[in-house]
Amino acid sequence: MTPVGLFLQAGMVGKAVIVALLALSLWCWALIAEAAWSARALRRAARAGRDGSPDKCFTHVEAAGRAAAAHDRTGETLADTRGRVAETMHRAAGELTARAERSLPNLAIIASASPFIGLLGTVWGVITSFSGIAQSQDTSLAVVAPGIAEALAATAMGLAAAIPASIGYTRLGATLAAAAQSLGRAIDGRVVGLVADAEA
Repeated sequence: MTPVGLFLQAGMVGKAVIVALLALSLWCWALIAEAAWSARALRRAARAGRDGSPDKCFTHVEAAGRAAAAHDRTGETLADTRGRVAETMHRAAGELTARAERSLPNLAIIASASPFIGLLGTVWGVITSFSGIAQSQDTSLAVVAPGIAEALAATAMGLAAAIPASIGYTRLGATLAAAAQSLGRAIDGRVVGLVADAEA
């Protein structure tokens, strides 16, 4: 009754379900690692915006702000210029945030779909058990056990994929939102300086 033995004893449907759930589980961890790295990059960009430390992500945002500040519009007030520069920088930061959050929808899909895929394997395993009973005319544990084991293995694999995906989606979503807000505050703090530098 090892995991490999359960897989080898499972039918074609059971094997397909287990393989699909294993692939989803691996994909889930890759998405979690990608989102965690993106959150770290956003936090680093926000820190760079606050204290002026070098960071390529914030350099991109700041370059957009400098270009907007250097663009002279006749009759524009200082408040209008600051608003335009801030909007440009926030739009550039929004692109960074959107790229950082691109793995979250896939985590949500894995979290919601994996239990149902596991349930498919569970139902199929139970059907296999009943088929074994019908064919052998025997209700002993030896007849029922393979199908039940296949069903439980599918259930466990579904939960193994869904639980980290659900936790990762919730936790990383909150982390990315906080990092995006921090980046937005850093941008607001840099607008005045950029406009002043452009006018100097």
